[in-house]
Order: sequence, then C-alpha cells, then structure tokens
Amino acid sequence: MRQSQISVLPETGPDRETPRRRRQKSHRAPLVERIAGWSARHRKTAVFGWLALVAIIFVVGQSISAKNVTQYDPGQSGVAEHALARLDDNGPPPAEDVLIQARGSGTFRTDPSMREATTQVVAALSRLPRTTASNIRSPLSAGGGSLVSADGRSVLVTFNVTGANEDQAVVPALNAVAAVQGRYPSLRIAEAGDASEDRAGNALLSSDFRKAESTSLPITLILLVCVFGALIAAGIPILLALTAVISAISLTSVIGLWLPTGTSTSEVVLIIGMAVGIDYTLFYLRREREERARGASTREALAVAARTSGRAIVVSGLTVMIALAGLFLTGYSVFTGIGLGTIAVVGATVIGSLTFLPALLSWLGPRADRGKIPFLGRRRTASRPSRLWSAVVRRVVRRPAAWGAVAAIAMLALAAPALGMRLGTAPYNGFPSNVPIIQTADRIQAAFPDAPSPAQVVVTGQGLHGQAMTRAVAAVQRDATTTGPIRPPVTAAFIAGGRGMIVNVPLQGNGTNASSDAALLDLRNHVLPATLGKVSGITWAVSGTTANNYDDIADLHSRTPLVLAVVAVVAFVLLLVAFRSIAIPLVSIGLNLLSVGAAFGIITLIFQDGRLQGALGYTGFGATVSWVPLFIFVFLFGMSMDYHVFILSRIRELRSRGAPTKDAIVSGIASSAGVVTSAAVIMVAVFSILATLSLVSLKMLGVGLAAAVLIDATVVRGILVPAALALLGERTWYLPRWLAWLPGRRADRDSTWPRQVADRA
Repeated sequence: MRQSQISVLPETGPDRETPRRRRQKSHRAPLVERIAGWSARHRKTAVFGWLALVAIIFVVGQSISAKNVTQYDPGQSGVAEHALARLDDNGPPPAEDVLIQARGSGTFRTDPSMREATTQVVAALSRLPRTTASNIRSPLSAGGGSLVSADGRSVLVTFNVTGANEDQAVVPALNAVAAVQGRYPSLRIAEAGDASEDRAGNALLSSDFRKAESTSLPITLILLVCVFGALIAAGIPILLALTAVISAISLTSVIGLWLPTGTSTSEVVLIIGMAVGIDYTLFYLRREREERARGASTREALAVAARTSGRAIVVSGLTVMIALAGLFLTGYSVFTGIGLGTIAVVGATVIGSLTFLPALLSWLGPRADRGKIPFLGRRRTASRPSRLWSAVVRRVVRRPAAWGAVAAIAMLALAAPALGMRLGTAPYNGFPSNVPIIQTADRIQAAFPDAPSPAQVVVTGQGLHGQAMTRAVAAVQRDATTTGPIRPPVTAAFIAGGRGMIVNVPLQGNGTNASSDAALLDLRNHVLPATLGKVSGITWAVSGTTANNYDDIADLHSRTPLVLAVVAVVAFVLLLVAFRSIAIPLVSIGLNLLSVGAAFGIITLIFQDGRLQGALGYTGFGATVSWVPLFIFVFLFGMSMDYHVFILSRIRELRSRGAPTKDAIVSGIASSAGVVTSAAVIMVAVFSILATLSLVSLKMLGVGLAAAVLIDATVVRGILVPAALALLGERTWYLPRWLAWLPGRRADRDSTWPRQVADRA
C-alpha cells in the first residue's frame, strides 16, 4: 500500500483541500523541493531561461581573446618571476636546438656532408627574421667545440626565438630545418626546444580535446540507452551535462582575465563535467521514474525525487566544490585553472539539476519514456531492487565483522604501494615519446648526456653596478667545475636597461633528477649566500626549470596536510548536518580514505613502477606527477559522497519509517543498486577516456578516478558500508544532545515499516 506524497509541485486536475492537507501545508517543504516546485510550475521559464543563460555565457566566453593571467610558481621561483614581471622582462627567450646526426658511422670531422648541412642550417636560420632566430651558434662558431658530441656523430646548432607569439614565430625555423633535412637524407636533421615543444604540445592538447569530445558522447549515450531503455530519457542526462560543460569552459575563459588558467583545463572539465552531469541526472531521473512506475503521478514522483535525490545532489555538489576549493590553499599554479573549471562545472550541474531538470521532467511527464528499445524498455522502467546486491548485503549484515575485515584488509593491501609514492615532474611536460619533437629531444639528451641545466639567478637592487657585485659574480664562476654540482660557463647579463641582472648557472643533472635538485640546493644554500649574499643593496632569487619543479613539489608537500584537514572537516560538518549523526560522517570519511588510498596504490603500481607502458601508451619516469594525487583526493572525497549520501538517504528513509537498522541497510542498498551501478559504469567509462589521451598526467588521472569509482561502487558500497552500519546498529543514528539544535529531523522510527516499506523495497 502506497502512501501519497504531498508536495509544492503542480499537478493537472482537481485538487481537493482536506483538513489533513491544510495541516501539512503549514509545514514548509525542504528548500530543494521548493526550488523544484517553482521550476515545475514555471517549466517554460526554467527550461528556456537555462538554455538562454548557457548561450549568453558561451557567447561571452567566445568573445574573449585576451591571454590568461601569468601563472607564478611558489617559493623562490615565484619571487624571481615576480621580479622579472616588475622589470617588464620576460626572462631568457625560448632556446631551440637543431640536431645534425650521422645515420651511419661518419663523424663531424670525417663526413663532409655533416659540415655542409651545418653550414646550410646556419645560413637558412640567418635569413629568417630575428624574432624567429637570433643568437645563432654552431660548431663552426668561435668556441663552438662544446656543440659536438663526444663521439663526433652529433652536432647542435642553437638559437633563440624572441617573437611575442612563440608558437607562430618558430614555424619558419621548423620549415627551414625540414628543407635542409630533405636535401640530406643520409643525415638526421631535426629541431627541438622550448618553443617547438610548446607548439607540438598545444597541437596535441587540441587533438586530445576533440578526441575526448567525440569519444565521450557516443559511449555515454550507448550506456544511457542501456540504463533507461528509452531514447528520450537517455538524452536528458546528455543535455544537462553538455550545457554544464559549455557553461563551465566559457566561465573559465572569462575568469582567465583575472586569474591564471593553464593547459589541460578544457579536457579535465569536459570529462568530469560529463561524469558529474550524468551521475546527478541519473540519481534524479531514476528516482522519478521509479516513483511513476509504482503509480505516482508526475507531481508526486518529482516531489520524492527532489526530496531525496535532489538533496543528495546538493550535499555531494557542495562537498565536491568545497573540497576542490581546498586546492587553492596549495598556491600551486596548475590547480588554479583545473580547480576553477571543475568547481564551475560541478556548480553548474547542481544548479541545473535543481531547476532545469525538474522543469524538463515536468514538461515531458510520461513522454520521457518514449522511444523505448525492444527488450530493454519495460524492464528498465520498472527499476526493481537488485536481487544480487540484496543477497550480498544480507550475508554481510549477518557476519559484518568477518566480511568487513576481509574487505578492509584487501583495500589496505591495494593501498600499500602508495606508501612508496614519489612525486615528480614528467620529462617534456609528460607528452608521449612517440611525438617527433620529443624523439629529437631524447636523441639530443643521449648524444649530449647529463647536459647542464641552467638555473637563472634574478638579481635586482641598487648595488648591481658596484665592484662588490662584479667580484661576487667572479666568485660564482670560480665555484663552477666540470665535475661539481655547479658547472661552467657561468654567465651574467644586465636586463631591463640595467635595472636587473640574470646570472645563468648550469647545474649538474638533466634538470629534473635528484642530482639537479641537490645542485640547486647547493647553489641556494651555500654558493649564493657566500657570494651574492655579501653584496649590500641587492636581492636575488633562483628560478629555472629545476627550481620551478623543486619549489612546486616542496610547496605541495608542506601544504597538503592543511588541504587534507580542511577537506575532511568540511565533509564531516556537511554529513553531520545532512544526517544528524556522529557515526555516519566518521564512517563515510574513513571509507573514502580507503577508496582514495586504493586508487593511489594502483597509480603507483602502474605508472611509478612503469607497468603497462605499451598498453597505456606512456613512458615511465619513476615518479607520480606531482599534482595528480592531491587532485584525485579532493575530487573523489567530494564525488564519492553522492553514492554515500544517496545510499544512506535511502537507508535513513526506511529507518524513519520504522525499519530495523539491518533491514533498512539491506533494503536501502538493494533499492539503490540499479542507479548506483549504472552511474558507476558510466563514470568509469568516461574517466577511462582520460587514459587514452596523450599527457601522462591525464592518464594517471583517468586510471585513478576510474579505479576509485569502481572500488567505491562495489567493495565499499556492497561490503564495507553495510558491515560498518551493521556493527554500529542503532548507534548509527546517535547524535549528542548538545547537537540537537542542528537543522533537520532525527531518523526516529514510526509504525509504518511493516505496511509501507515492505511493499516499496
């Protein structure tokens, strides 16, 4: 027997006012339900208003062509970058190398073609504008002996790109080098460097975005058709997700006028926006269809969906956004664009789920089930409790300690490799080794092993032109040796009309390894304090590739505990208010930590240890990309809350109707199994698309997110949650008296369980 639902949502036909209804109307419906009610009553306004808002945001975002705000690194690197910005100096121009290498046994001394090719490369570059090629050096130049490899089979021609738009300025040089290569097929002649690598990287990112866009939509649509069994219903989540993604990417472009946004933001926002949008819509739409299948009207079904699934969406969305906002506490520039974009897409999805979605469902009504697929339509519309999960959970609650212990041990074993996780920076920004520019850079590194990676010491102040400064630079030059951490040649040059100076100090190592880090610390802590530190009236800071990477990772290590604490406290408070229980937030946080730990262990096993390189198309570098673990933690900590809130809301709903806690656990998980499993399958499929993209950081992100969602929807949902709640029993709903002021109602039992819940579950 089904109890009718009273709601602020409209319904066609007569509606008699009874004394009981008058009493119930005196109690205001929850805010989420009132918003849904307004949207359903003004469905045309809500639907067209949402679409118009998205269109306006898109047009504004497309009209903005200004470059993003400059990103500054933390630590000394950021201090140096700020100093250069104040001097209105962009620092050293991008450096480019042209590799001329014998394919056979010839050497620069014995093979005339190598010398001829070198001459022609220099001549071709010299004919180009200085914005494309300046400061050209070759083995034929004075003092160019260091540009010949030890075995004589490889030589370098170096130059700088000084054009304002480096991506375009380097193109004539690439074309000139390719023309010389065409005339000397017996040699390998190719270019690599800062500008050419950036150009190749931007092209790859654009290709990746198109690939993610073209792959995610059809995969998602096919899975949604399988979930709903109807074309109209399957298209609703796609529509909400796409509008949220368009809004978020356009908003990120607008925000980029004031705050720094970097590369990879669009790819991450697209994938996460599709996953979140579909996830939230599934919860809402499946509950609405479920209620209609039981005989409820569209109005009643929307009321229940708003009160239950809508509430879960709000709690999950707030948790995700606040958790992602914790990334800004790191000061890490990479998190600015990705953090802003993901917060925007989650926020847009939550707003759309509360307004656009109920309005559209109210407008469509039963027509949302049109376009049914044979053999799927009738069964998918029914949406019955899962027999499989009901059987599993029933066994778990009978022996919760044994099942919970086995699952927890397995999760801890999976997380164990994360104890050895090392943070690092992927060579060449993490692009795959099959990119021609990267292959050329690898050949240069092999021909000129352990090539010194220069640190840039930015010096400002009134004492730049004094004798003390001259003696200090000379002292740094004397400290440089061919076998020590500081390598020759140490050079110094004035910049910004003499208002600043850059001292280039080559360091041992390849710029990203441990020996480079050790050399950097020696320079900062010993060499410079003993030389420049004795000059009055100046300030200095060390920047460069090695310094940037070191400062980023050091800053992450120091600020990560703060981020973890803030995210955990916020999640605890939100769940405490949502469920008026002390135990539920603690259990949810503990299980989230297990899921994230298992994801970290999988990332470490695969990427740090170099497994599945061929299958996933990446090159291992013995570490994990520094920003990936923290981003996975904050995103999953919020994202997994939707599963927990949705399942726990079902359990709490049944418990409040009088069900014993164990019965509520079994029925709640079984009745929510369909939507949770469907959402998890789609999210795993969408996140897996990231693993097919070019950047190793996106591959790590995709594998980590997909693994965590899969674990969360199976082991955590099916074993650990019911085991923990069964062990707690009635203590699950305990709330101290001094917290009785919290909003909401306790999950107290009434006498309706045998009559109502048995029929519904």
